[in-house]
Amino acid sequence: MDAMTATPARRVRRVLLAAPRGYCAGVDRAVIAVEKALEQYGAPVYVRHEIVHNKYVVQTLEKKGAVFVERTDEVPEGSIVMFSAHGVAPVVHEEAAARGLATIDATCPLVTKVHREAVRYAKEDFDILLIGHEGHEEVIGTSGEAPEHITLVDGPEEAAQVEVRDPSKVVWLSQTTLSVDETMETVGALKEKFPQLLSPPSDDICYATQNRQIAVKQMGAEADLVIVVGSRNSSNSKRLVEVALQAGARTAHLVDYASEIDESWLEGVATVGVTSGASVPDVLVEGVLEWLSERGFEDVEIVKTAEESITFSLPKELRRDLRAEADQRQAEARERPAAESA
Repeated sequence: MDAMTATPARRVRRVLLAAPRGYCAGVDRAVIAVEKALEQYGAPVYVRHEIVHNKYVVQTLEKKGAVFVERTDEVPEGSIVMFSAHGVAPVVHEEAAARGLATIDATCPLVTKVHREAVRYAKEDFDILLIGHEGHEEVIGTSGEAPEHITLVDGPEEAAQVEVRDPSKVVWLSQTTLSVDETMETVGALKEKFPQLLSPPSDDICYATQNRQIAVKQMGAEADLVIVVGSRNSSNSKRLVEVALQAGARTAHLVDYASEIDESWLEGVATVGVTSGASVPDVLVEGVLEWLSERGFEDVEIVKTAEESITFSLPKELRRDLRAEADQRQAEARERPAAESA
């Protein structure tokens, strides 16, 4: 065949699937906690704020009998209320006690770590610069631990306006779901102003957030289009879109469901990267992969950058009641043969 009339080679369509992706240990713990509470106590179980930031998860739990509320005073007195994975301020615990509510604290242990750091540095009379997004539930909860000591810094551009009492006694903490790169840029800007700025004893940004961003960086460098499965109120999901674009992806979009994907996004695209935020069940990712497969993107390649094996035990209040019920059942099982033989 003449070179002038040769048909151009068809571009191979493929999908790069990030690993790790989806549920982190804190989200898995929180979702299971709601399910176990419904089994243990029966519906309704009230949850203060969305247990995690994912539309599908919230709607699924609502169908099982969970009732999500924004304020403690929306929970009927004497009821059970669960605190979400994002954590709450001490005043919320006080409000719950005043209403006679039985509480289950499903705060992610990594968020609890940041709360404890805030309390410790406040006791030592440090000024605490909390890097995070204003209005996010996690930031509200952490700020509530030491409101007189904490100043919120929402990005590197705000560093210049920050004032502290003593530049030799200042420390930074952060929201756990931020972009690692942007956080370190903010820290760098703060250190320029406060050279003696202390860092937390260990990184505040959670392992899962970092791992998902690393996978997207590697994937985004090769992808024409990146689809991030996650809800728009999910901080870590929105950061994945930003990271994908910074890594070199031509376009990146956030969707809750495959039905939200616009076919026009695929024009001129040979490689699609797919990942999901830390509060997203894999069934939603499977829906996206099926949608792409139906449009010729059948070749799926895993981009694996880390292994995750961390698990967290259920909230202590729930473990206590589950254990008490198990002990009661065992006691009844031991008594039954004796009664039958008598």
